[in-house]
Amino acid sequence: MYDVLIIGAGMSGLAAGVRLAQFGLRVCILERHTTIGGLNSFYRRDGRNYDVGLHAITNFQPKGSKHGPLPRLLRQLRFSWDEFEWTPQLKSAVVFPAARLDFSNDLTMLESEIVRAFPSQADSFRRLVDAILPYDGLEQPRGRESARAVFAQYISDPLLVEMLLCPLLYYGGAAEHDTDFAQASVMFRSIFLEGFARPAQGVRLILKLLVRRFKELGGELRLRAGVRRIVIAGEEVHHVELDDGVDLQANSVLSSAGWCETMQLCGEQSALCEQVSPGQLSFVESIAVLDCPPQALGHPYSVLFFNDSGRFHWEKPRHELTDVRSGVVCSPNNFAYVDDNGPKEGMIRMTALANFDRWTALTGGEYEQEKVTAREAIYASAVRFVPDFRPHVVATDTFTPKTIRHFTGHDNGAVYGAPQKRRDGTTHLRNLFVCGSDQGWVGIVGAMMSGVVMANRHCLQPTVAR
Repeated sequence: MYDVLIIGAGMSGLAAGVRLAQFGLRVCILERHTTIGGLNSFYRRDGRNYDVGLHAITNFQPKGSKHGPLPRLLRQLRFSWDEFEWTPQLKSAVVFPAARLDFSNDLTMLESEIVRAFPSQADSFRRLVDAILPYDGLEQPRGRESARAVFAQYISDPLLVEMLLCPLLYYGGAAEHDTDFAQASVMFRSIFLEGFARPAQGVRLILKLLVRRFKELGGELRLRAGVRRIVIAGEEVHHVELDDGVDLQANSVLSSAGWCETMQLCGEQSALCEQVSPGQLSFVESIAVLDCPPQALGHPYSVLFFNDSGRFHWEKPRHELTDVRSGVVCSPNNFAYVDDNGPKEGMIRMTALANFDRWTALTGGEYEQEKVTAREAIYASAVRFVPDFRPHVVATDTFTPKTIRHFTGHDNGAVYGAPQKRRDGTTHLRNLFVCGSDQGWVGIVGAMMSGVVMANRHCLQPTVAR
């Protein structure tokens, strides 16, 4: 009998496990796969290390900062800032055909870029920032206002509205076309007011630290331990049944599998379960290893968001496998590494929207060919906005919505889960709770904070959680 069973060894599940184990609870994390991290993981191929999922962490703040999600997370998990070897970005950009906005972890760069590119909007942008500043997104709910509509109340140039929304949606938009202003405020703060960084060793360092601390505290991690179903008795979880038929019991169950996916494990078809529709937004990502650093080719940006028209279309491709009208180009080399502790080879990662249904309908041979086609299409689209790196590619790998579905279990390969979030983490069962993307906080720091806060709120005694 456990105190808490946690479904999924992604960022939120691992962070929740560490937090609970700190207080002597008997905790077991169940993971269906042979490795941890979900989509935010890593692997080795042909002698090279690859990260998947992580471009950069958002919510970065320098050492010594006391407020905001990252310092709060480190305090709750009892890690020091130095353990993660945080490496801030150099600079990033949003690029549309008619304008470019550079930004960094210092808001003054973005402000000066708006003065340059949109001089009539400078005061309006500052008023928008003032409206967002008081809201940290952790404990302050807001109504479901359209982000596009609220941004337009402050900023009269539609192009600037689209350019500001592009990074926010690419790094946290679970719904098509738009997001609510509350979520946009969280993402705006995490990207433009706090900023980007990477652990020097990539995502493997975050996962290694979480697992090591969890096990040191007496936590149990079971790999190849997928949950087949959640068995209900009355108004609570009685036990969970694993894929191999083993039954496990606990006082509470915390699921990072996603709302819809967790309800499917319960076998529930109630009106409550049907209120939340699965997300539709998934990605194709191609990783290119280069024979030189991207900066040697004239590409200085850590993360570059591009869009090929004045209107940003954030939607599931309707007819194509992949929509390359917009995308993200991440360059892991272009961070402020110290003592040459960054990647040893040049690398560029490109991400674009993709259609889960069409990708999963492909046969084996078709699937492999379409991966090549998608990779070349993403390359061709990206080099309209960055130097042509294609002659320098020495190795590639590509993942699709099928990959995302396999490693996350999310319906439709939806990276950010369902559009409707369960902010309080509760379900229709007394002792079943959700954390992670469908609770509402996204990104590496957001996912870990979700696990910690839901663990505090629902699995620890309130006096202990404080």
